[in-house]
Amino acid sequence: MGATTPKHAVALVDDHTLVRKGLVGLIGSLGDYEVVLEAGNGKEFQKALSGGPHVDIAIVDLHMPVMDGYDTIAWIKETSPELRAIALTFEHSEDAVIRAVRSGARGFILKDIEPLELKCALDSLMLTGYYHTDLVQSGLMNSFGGRTAQEREQARVLGMITPRELEFLKLVCSAEEPTYERIGDVMDVHRRTVDGYRQALFDKFDIKSKTGLVLFAMKWGIVKP
Repeated sequence: MGATTPKHAVALVDDHTLVRKGLVGLIGSLGDYEVVLEAGNGKEFQKALSGGPHVDIAIVDLHMPVMDGYDTIAWIKETSPELRAIALTFEHSEDAVIRAVRSGARGFILKDIEPLELKCALDSLMLTGYYHTDLVQSGLMNSFGGRTAQEREQARVLGMITPRELEFLKLVCSAEEPTYERIGDVMDVHRRTVDGYRQALFDKFDIKSKTGLVLFAMKWGIVKP
């Protein structure tokens, strides 16, 4: 009798126990793979992997408590680049694909995947290091250089703000909470000009107050909370 070919070791990181247990059985039935490690979130996975079994592939749910899939995949890329991480989710969106790939995911699979497609994904990961689906391709090709919808909208919003309006907005949000008169002094313009910057932002983005300006700036990453 010939020697038995070693199975590829798989880690499952998913906070839904029922989903995880179902995948354990499914992966075990594929023949060439076995689950050697289970974790309910990224932190559990970090602890289990430290000093634990060798792992070839990590199937990582994107939405988990404590440490989500994006951060977990990024950690894998940083600390164990030889470990092939593939993102698992119910979310069928280009934004999720882009974020996952940016984090370091080698592929992207949905939780309603057919067993044959799962085997194809795992085989592709072991053979080429990646698993590219039509969803991944369209997500990366049709998103203006790999930007998420939020990032594209942020760029549109920022493009509507002039450099002087942006300078005014940052001053409004500063920790010193300067008056409009003080902002005028800093910008070396008359108070009426400062009022013009404020009114222009009010009109462009339907803002009603100074507090609204601060919240707007935080929302679009102009200043940090």
